[in-house]
Amino acid sequence: MPVESPYADQLDRIPVRERSLIMDGAETRFWDYGDQEASTTIVMVHGFRGDHHGLEPVVAQLSGFRIIAPDLPGFGSSAPFPEATHSVEGYAAWLGRFIEELHLTGRVVLLGHSFGSIVSSAAVAGGLRPDDLVLVNPIAAPALQGPRGVLTRLAVFYYWSSAKLPKRLGFAFLRNKGVVRIMSVAMSKTKDPTLRRWIHAQHDQYFSAFADREVVLESFTASVSHDVSEYADRIPSRTLLIAAERDDITPVAAQYALAKRFADAQLHVIPGVGHLIHYEEPHDAAQRLTAFLADDRTDA
Repeated sequence: MPVESPYADQLDRIPVRERSLIMDGAETRFWDYGDQEASTTIVMVHGFRGDHHGLEPVVAQLSGFRIIAPDLPGFGSSAPFPEATHSVEGYAAWLGRFIEELHLTGRVVLLGHSFGSIVSSAAVAGGLRPDDLVLVNPIAAPALQGPRGVLTRLAVFYYWSSAKLPKRLGFAFLRNKGVVRIMSVAMSKTKDPTLRRWIHAQHDQYFSAFADREVVLESFTASVSHDVSEYADRIPSRTLLIAAERDDITPVAAQYALAKRFADAQLHVIPGVGHLIHYEEPHDAAQRLTAFLADDRTDA
């Protein structure tokens, strides 16, 4: 039986249009929320193994903006790259082309969550120029050095094992529901049983929506081989970091260190939450984002 989203009523009030772009012979699907005539457009980039659905709880909390949320190539409904590797460089180049093809006017805000924070940062460091950059659960330091680095190393072994198995078995192993549930339980921090059930249902439904084994293995390698700190000192855009007190991937100390590397950055740490801010505290994230965009000098 489907688990109803606690944010469904809010999201239902926001108009949405499903659209697509063909770039380099491959289709990118994206969802266009809110008022198309809004003066500010927020482009949202989701994390590893997710798709646009993961950021919908944040979308549901926002009003007065146009919001565009694509599925990363190879995930969700978007086709994989025909030839390019699913690397940070490949995704950053795709993101720059995607935003260019949208022909956006007015203020453009780029928001990246988790792996999306790396992709977004790399794109901006490489020349993409949004008016503002927002990073939610940013990967501030190498994932293998995080507070629960042992879990990341287990993940490395899991993906390595998937690569060594025959293709069909490896693909099935990557989609194993038991492994997906272990990941979901490890990341969830909320004590609300209803919210936890919904989070697990979201991961069950969308965490295995990828094109093939190669996409997952390439993008996983990218996610653990890079972090935002590599790009921060080349980012001129005003930046908001929305971090989590109990993030298992990046310690809070690394977030404070990261914030100092940007030309102009504010950091807000949400207490009691982990790597699933977008599921567990989307209202707080949306409030901080709205305040940040309302006042160029708002203190975090």
